Amino acid sequence: MTTAPRTEPELLDAARAWAADDPDPATRDELTALTARAAAGDDAARADLADRFAGTLQFGTAGLRAALGAGPMRMNRVVVLRAAAGLAAHVLATAGDPTADDPGTGADGRPLRAVVGYDARHDSDVFARDTAAVFTAAGIETLLMPSALPTPVLAWAVRAFEAEVGVMVTASHNPPADNGYKVYLGGRTVAPEARGCQIVAPHDRLIAERIAAAGPVAGIPRAGSGWTVLPGTVEEDYLRAVLPAPARTARALRLVLTPMHGVGGRTAAQALRRAGFADVHVVAEQAEPDPDFPTVAFPNPEEPGALDLALEAARARDADLVLANDPDADRVAVAVPEPGGAGAGWRMLRGDEVGALLGHAAAARCAGRGDAVLANSIVSSRLLGRIAAAAGLAHQETLTGFKWIARVPGLAYGYEEALGYCVAPEVVRDKDGISAAVAVAVLADELRAQGRTLQDVLDELAVAHGLHATDQLSIRVADLGRIPAMSAALRDAPPTALGGSEVVQVEDLTSPATGLPPTEGLRLLTRDGTRVIVRPSGTEPKLKCYLEVVAPVPERAALPAARAAATEQLARIRRELRTALGV
Repeated sequence: MTTAPRTEPELLDAARAWAADDPDPATRDELTALTARAAAGDDAARADLADRFAGTLQFGTAGLRAALGAGPMRMNRVVVLRAAAGLAAHVLATAGDPTADDPGTGADGRPLRAVVGYDARHDSDVFARDTAAVFTAAGIETLLMPSALPTPVLAWAVRAFEAEVGVMVTASHNPPADNGYKVYLGGRTVAPEARGCQIVAPHDRLIAERIAAAGPVAGIPRAGSGWTVLPGTVEEDYLRAVLPAPARTARALRLVLTPMHGVGGRTAAQALRRAGFADVHVVAEQAEPDPDFPTVAFPNPEEPGALDLALEAARARDADLVLANDPDADRVAVAVPEPGGAGAGWRMLRGDEVGALLGHAAAARCAGRGDAVLANSIVSSRLLGRIAAAAGLAHQETLTGFKWIARVPGLAYGYEEALGYCVAPEVVRDKDGISAAVAVAVLADELRAQGRTLQDVLDELAVAHGLHATDQLSIRVADLGRIPAMSAALRDAPPTALGGSEVVQVEDLTSPATGLPPTEGLRLLTRDGTRVIVRPSGTEPKLKCYLEVVAPVPERAALPAARAAATEQLARIRRELRTALGV
């Protein structure tokens, strides 16, 4: 939330008051020095200070997420302690028994419970302990992860331990300077179908109101002890939950795995070996958690160059498959060798391609189940809907984010194009890059035994349902005010044609007519079936455009020409959107 610009005396007073309330000497000293420079007339310091005090962080797609530093618009101990206090108050209000002598008790007499996890980013462990201290002081029985572990382990634990709330301290795939605070609700705070899912309205608004009412940190009770550190076996318990029956025979597939300097390496390698993969090579340079992510410009498997070391290892080892988790391991990227044998190149599969492959496998697994639902976000390919229909299964489209996908009733499989896949919703009600990595590897191994490849399945799906080719245009901005301005310009003057086809529908996603909860964005459809969705990113300062063209493919021999034409059409649409958005 942003606030009206402050006068200089107001800004300096606010900064001094914040510093006086800050329990962290590092950020307190940082802010004190910045305030002194601003007071002395340093324009850069004043601009920095004004940015830090332009408002307060709000819960979005992934809870709180921002750069580390002092001030209400940064991630720091003050923000975390107040967030924990507001969250604890929300749990007590929604699940507690106000008539009980013990405020941390539900109406059924059982204690309220929280689980707190963290990754290996700067200050993640500090923020996790602060959260545990506030929850414990509020009377909530708190379980703290024993070490830095993947987000899917925390998401599993919320349901496994019947917790009312789960907190994961992580900024996922954001730059090294960032950290974040992801919130799950469960137990008695939400309805059964939402237990273990990330927060949605009205919980985000109510939590924000309770954070605002928390007051200064000095007045927030914090316990010095009393929470429970979970045993180191919690990681193995998660693995047994997602892979209840270890493979009895070794699989021949040769794998290269990178955790991208994150916390998923050990867990993902153990999961793959549990599934029978004996030949798993973990990229040595990226194997250990490192909050500075030294070998990548941006710790996101989608970014150009992020998989270079993994692909180099795959070529050297003549591997069959590359798997790459993001730093908190809730997402997975997949790369496959191009046809042509040794010496051929490698190709990273698009998120929609992996989504279709896992969806095709899920449809076969759910055959005959009338209650099974396949789901994906509105910005993901429409191919999954066609796969579901062909299998006689229900399909549901949701808003972007697993906080929506995971709460679909009857969910058997869900995905979104940003490398997020939920293959075991009965265990983890969120995207899980570890179980998804295993599922992709198992599928590739089974196909190999049949003399087929993942690409063969994609080709077969294109012939059966049409070629669904997708792409993205992301426009990163320094000034967040540009995003609503660009969106408004597109809404006021949308293109009349895209890729040579007439635009026949322009749909404002804030309208209830979509049948989905209102969200910022536009959906454009053309006469030939091309779809473009334009929306602001929920986690980064970007305007994102999601493109999809669909072309019938009469036979497999026609695929190369169809792919070439689709690639050309997508490139043309990207150019046209840049013109329409003025960039």
